[in-house]
Amino acid sequence: MKTARDKAGRAKLLLLAAILTVYAIASSNASAANADKPPFNYDTYAQVLKTCVDDTGMVDYKQLKANRTRLDIFALAMTRLDSKIYKNWSDSQKVAFWLNAYNALTLKAIIDNYPIKSSFFKSRIYPKNSIRQIPGVWSKIKFKIMRKNTTLSHIEHEILRKEFDEPRIHMAMVCAAMSCPPLRNEPYTAEKLDAQLNDQTKKFLAEPKKFKIDRKNNKVYLSPIFKWFAADFITKYATKTPIPGQDKNVSAVINFITKHCEDNIADYLKKGKFKVEYLKYDWSLNEQPKKKQAVSK
Repeated sequence: MKTARDKAGRAKLLLLAAILTVYAIASSNASAANADKPPFNYDTYAQVLKTCVDDTGMVDYKQLKANRTRLDIFALAMTRLDSKIYKNWSDSQKVAFWLNAYNALTLKAIIDNYPIKSSFFKSRIYPKNSIRQIPGVWSKIKFKIMRKNTTLSHIEHEILRKEFDEPRIHMAMVCAAMSCPPLRNEPYTAEKLDAQLNDQTKKFLAEPKKFKIDRKNNKVYLSPIFKWFAADFITKYATKTPIPGQDKNVSAVINFITKHCEDNIADYLKKGKFKVEYLKYDWSLNEQPKKKQAVSK
């Protein structure tokens, strides 16, 4: 005999299926009308970002968990995407898709475990409200895309980093931590990808907790992201002669930064008369501050 919970669950699944059908038809019609756009609709994900992400990239996870239907529909749409259609996309379409997939599935991983339960041992190293408290979040938790199991780690290292020579992805992938790049409150799209990635880079470098210069002591402080993924900047930004006093990896990263900062900063960096140090990575959750309730008199 079916319980009320079973019936409610079945009703929710039927509703999701019905909404997704309408969503798929709309996506198909849109792609037929404009052959330059991928036959995939980001409107549902756009609504998630617009509703739950503020202008600084902070997320209202409590609201997102309470109203998660749109995010679940988007995840289901990625599951049902036809791999044959995907193969015909341009690189810009593919990069935009995988950036959206990575960020959306990270949001899903958070709300599936929200509020985050901390481990005694992990809390000695990482904040209690950190994605790092979620067991296997990057390498073990499975998501389906194009009907195949994948992980966040696979999307990052085996697809985005391996298949595309685009180091600006590191300014766009958001692992739900304060030291990550800010989460845009709009999806990435092929049409705007270049401008979006440039904007993300400028925003990232504008934050003193991710990049700053101490001219008095001749020190340049970089996000650890530039240390972890320095090799990804080599192909496009390494030069035959490294920046004076810097090795090949750091030179490539500095050359990348000079393309996205003000001229006076770029001039200073090109001289190389500084020591590079890496900032501490803040793994605290990129969550909007709790709203204070008004006290009634």
